[in-house]
Amino acid sequence: MSDKQSWTDRLFGGFRKTSEKLTSNLTEVVGTAKLDDATLDDVEDALILSDLGPSAAARIRERLRDKRFGLEISETELKEAVAEEIAAILRPVAKPLEITAFPRPQVLLVIGVNGSGKTTTIAKLAHLFQEDDYAVMLAAGDTFRAAAIGQLQTWADRVGVPIVRGPEGGDPASIVFDAVKQATEIGTDVLIVDTAGRLQNKRELMDELAKIRKVLGRLNPEAPHDVVLVLDATNGQNALNQIDVFKEVAGVSGIVMTKLDGTARGGVLVQAAEQYGLPIHAIGVGEKIDDLRPFDPDLVARVIAGVA
Repeated sequence: MSDKQSWTDRLFGGFRKTSEKLTSNLTEVVGTAKLDDATLDDVEDALILSDLGPSAAARIRERLRDKRFGLEISETELKEAVAEEIAAILRPVAKPLEITAFPRPQVLLVIGVNGSGKTTTIAKLAHLFQEDDYAVMLAAGDTFRAAAIGQLQTWADRVGVPIVRGPEGGDPASIVFDAVKQATEIGTDVLIVDTAGRLQNKRELMDELAKIRKVLGRLNPEAPHDVVLVLDATNGQNALNQIDVFKEVAGVSGIVMTKLDGTARGGVLVQAAEQYGLPIHAIGVGEKIDDLRPFDPDLVARVIAGVA
């Protein structure tokens, strides 16, 4: 079995709860002979119930109306049509992380609330970059929790990449400063920086990130090249609320969504794309190191709609 096939299988497995939820909602709709306004209303409701969000649901409804109104439609045809419309929403935001910075390193600031899978995602991103033969370094900028530093060290050892760290309660900006200097000296391609995940005090977090940015700017005016927000799909609507907060606080440039295998709320991916239009770089469907892959909009659309 090729890696592409196994990843497809993992996606179908990971999104199973989401696609089952959507399929069961759509199955209750199909039964009328033709796609009329009443049926379209039911389709729209089914999509909203499946966490795709009101805006995406309304858009899909109108597209179906334009293309199929008055025609008979089977459950399979409906799922195919929904998959196509979901793909149309997702395609514009599918944007893999590309390492283009010159001079090196490309600096990725990774942000997200504690428990979102941020530290694990950093390790998985490091692994992805290594697969493309990039040299990677990590910086333990979340000094707020000793556990975060230790966890990142464990992953760095496991993945086999260097890490720059300091004491618990240390100054994140000085750690980032040291990391950029070291990464520049040894010619590292990618520097991935972990940051504190607390949102209780937005002002404190904003100040800390501003300080990190200032330090980065002194060493490399282009840095950070990417500000990547890690979202936990199991949080559903709350994950979307985090986009609002972190966009304001940190100037998010793209998203990685994790834990899609643990939820029936995978539809929030579509809602995020429709509502915010931020690049979606990658998605995660498991705990293994290779369970994070670049975001493939057409494949994900088919998986969400349950189209084999």
